Amino acid sequence: MFWRKKQAVEPNVSETTVDAETAGTPPITQKPFLQAIWPVLACGAGLFSDGYVNNVIGSVNTTLKYEYGDVYKNSNAYSVVPAIAFAGTVVGQLVFGYTSDKWSRKDSLLVSTVILIVFTALAAGSYWHGEAHGLFSMLTAWRFFVGVGIGGEYPAGSVSCAESTGELKGGTRNRWFILFTNSMIDWGFVIGAFVPYVVAAAAHNTNYGTIWRTSLGIGTVFPLILFILRLRLKEPEEFQRNSMKHVKTPYSLVLRFYGYRLFVVSLIWFIYDFSAYAFGIFSSPILASIYGEGAPLTTVFGWNTVINLFYIPGTMLGAPVSDRLGPRLTLVIGVLCQAIIGFIMAGCYPQLAQPNVVGAFAVVYGIFLAFGEFGPGNNIGLLAAKTCATGVRGQYYGIAAAVGKIGAFVGVYVFPYIEAAGGTGAGFYQYPFYVSSSLCILAAALAWFCLPNIDQDTITLEDERFRKYLTSKGWDVRQLGLNKGESLDSMPAETGVQKA
Repeated sequence: MFWRKKQAVEPNVSETTVDAETAGTPPITQKPFLQAIWPVLACGAGLFSDGYVNNVIGSVNTTLKYEYGDVYKNSNAYSVVPAIAFAGTVVGQLVFGYTSDKWSRKDSLLVSTVILIVFTALAAGSYWHGEAHGLFSMLTAWRFFVGVGIGGEYPAGSVSCAESTGELKGGTRNRWFILFTNSMIDWGFVIGAFVPYVVAAAAHNTNYGTIWRTSLGIGTVFPLILFILRLRLKEPEEFQRNSMKHVKTPYSLVLRFYGYRLFVVSLIWFIYDFSAYAFGIFSSPILASIYGEGAPLTTVFGWNTVINLFYIPGTMLGAPVSDRLGPRLTLVIGVLCQAIIGFIMAGCYPQLAQPNVVGAFAVVYGIFLAFGEFGPGNNIGLLAAKTCATGVRGQYYGIAAAVGKIGAFVGVYVFPYIEAAGGTGAGFYQYPFYVSSSLCILAAALAWFCLPNIDQDTITLEDERFRKYLTSKGWDVRQLGLNKGESLDSMPAETGVQKA
């Protein structure tokens, strides 16, 4: 029973499996590997910037506290600067989710990349007439717009990445999507922890302004390289066939068909980001609390890098498992294991939170993070990308990802309050692990009981299911894939026939 396949129930739609070869839609042409893989890389790898820019701000926050002391720690910026990019990301995900469906996947991606480059550079150069609070305000403002650029990477980049994997060999499509989306975020997290360590070492733990500005500024390099690669991109073949960019989207039908599924995916993403980003950003302060306020930055940043390295085995080992077991089951296994480690972490925290056993602390903390990537980190974006039809995939994915980032914003914002609820003793950092582990169990239940299985051809089959549903409601599916200037008069008369 544990290995059973569970189909989601949709209104007025047959649950019989559809063969892509006979579903009325010509199969995606399989290309040579190198030709097929580079669009997957170019579309998805921009999420490296999400991981880097969001994780590096934890080290920047620590450095600003060292530089300005109580002036920064007692200001609103201390809690707002790490979290404000998430607010911008939500805006970007919603806006670019719409434009990626109704305008262009490629052009939406290019615009978001430009925004990311420009405002990351401005954040690194934040200044206001030598006045500290003015600098904090400028950094906050630029970080918001950095978030908008990051937000565009999700619906435009990840959706295009998922659609492009259809041109790869069956049995490997999930892993390639993961390796060029979530794995990129995780590598960004690692590099976002490592760069401040290198810069702090080069600056001999002094020149704090140089440390945080350089760490932020390096975040412009990768998207700049990626922007050049993306200039050669074309619209994914699935999008060309099934888009609704030149027709009125039947939103009432879309909500009836996908509303419940979107709610479940969004809630799981909220739960995952609530914990993942808060623990990622606050790992430096947690380590600083173990060593004390006077610890050298290189010591704090060095152990922070070690902890973040555990993201990599989690995501890299989990990628092929998602092909083998399917994303839903892999997600459930990951969050349940994470819950177990989290409860162990909470129970043993007083013994682990000692400078003489910081290595053991880093290992256990790292395993906790690794299971988060093995399960929901790898698979929630995959589920969001493949549980919806192509015509509305950008908006569906954008909404789910936006809810996830709201979870990240809430998690980062309330993390200090959860800590404070534990008092000043060991409970100060125990409580966040108790809360996170409990939420992991909820996420596992939602995924197992409320989401369908995802296989290698789900995108093609999901398009066909949606087409059948629209047809049953009287919506002419010949409108799918219409180009600008075309009309139904030029299409075959048979409803359900899609142009090649």
